[in-house]
Amino acid sequence: MSVCKIAVIDDERPARKELILQIQAILPESEIEEAESGSGGMELLSRSFFDLIFIDMHLSDMEGTTLALAARKMYPEAKIVFATAYSQYAVRAFEIGADDYILKPFDPERIKDVITKCRKEWEEIQDDARPALDGKLAINVNRSIFLLDISQLVYLETSGRGCILHTTSGDYEEKQFLGKYEKKLSGHGFFRIHKSYLVNLEYITKIFPWANNSLAVSMRGFEDETLPVGREKLKDFKEKVGI
Repeated sequence: MSVCKIAVIDDERPARKELILQIQAILPESEIEEAESGSGGMELLSRSFFDLIFIDMHLSDMEGTTLALAARKMYPEAKIVFATAYSQYAVRAFEIGADDYILKPFDPERIKDVITKCRKEWEEIQDDARPALDGKLAINVNRSIFLLDISQLVYLETSGRGCILHTTSGDYEEKQFLGKYEKKLSGHGFFRIHKSYLVNLEYITKIFPWANNSLAVSMRGFEDETLPVGREKLKDFKEKVGI
């Protein structure tokens, strides 16, 4: 499987370092980044997508639930696990849509169980992230499976708990996360310009300045729509399009 990106956000340095060590013992190939506050966590999440996010329930500058709700909105497909010293907060964790929780002091076996469960789900996503046939993408249309030519896809956007596929022949709504399609379309000329948009670079007709010193794009056939480029994606986007 591909390398897992993990964020650990905790204002207690010893707890943060201990959790990182335990994760590394279970997933030595993972990429782990850390933050010591809620604001630091927000900055971390704004720069990159993470497969798994560990969040302390009580941070120095905000409640962990506040950060978790923001993380869930930014990356619906990410796994979120709360770290807390009090078991009664487990109910609150699940109420806001967390995938699991762990108690301090950390139990290595419990950490292993949580990561094993997440890894199984990652592998299932990867197994399901392959196009059905070369150059084709399987989508659900009127309770049937329709094989769409990937070359017809103009862009995809997040919509609730799924996404909308905009194509040259019409729009299709799917109950699958954008991150899943990002993996399916890897190697087919698509680029995720924003947490909410995945575009076919071949269909970009115009690139122009946008808010906060960023850029936006227009797509062929959808010229009335303005798709912003996320600031954290700006450097990679410029390299992709050669500007």
